[in-house]
Amino acid sequence: MPAYAFAVLRDVQINDEIAQYISRIDATLAPFGGVFKIHGGTTEVVEGPWAGDLIAIAFPDMSSARQWYQSEAYQAILPLRTRNSQGIAFLVEGVDEGYTGRQMLAKLAPC
Repeated sequence: MPAYAFAVLRDVQINDEIAQYISRIDATLAPFGGVFKIHGGTTEVVEGPWAGDLIAIAFPDMSSARQWYQSEAYQAILPLRTRNSQGIAFLVEGVDEGYTGRQMLAKLAPC
């Protein structure tokens, strides 16, 4: 089942450290099958308050996502981002292809 790393970043200080982080992150993703799906694109808010830029990175599975985040290569560049932005980052399991909302209903209230 796929997994995703999400970050919502605010108050990003565009400087040399952020430029280094951006230029080095791709190499940290490759060994774990990580690929960007969203990287701060235009956001059209349709419900509720929103502040920040959304980043979404897809991985083959949760194990790969965890291994990437905990990797020596990523941990080496992480401070470049955290010193220069505010926000939240998290890993989440995705769903298999063909998934429907009814499958969640079955999990919540099995018949």
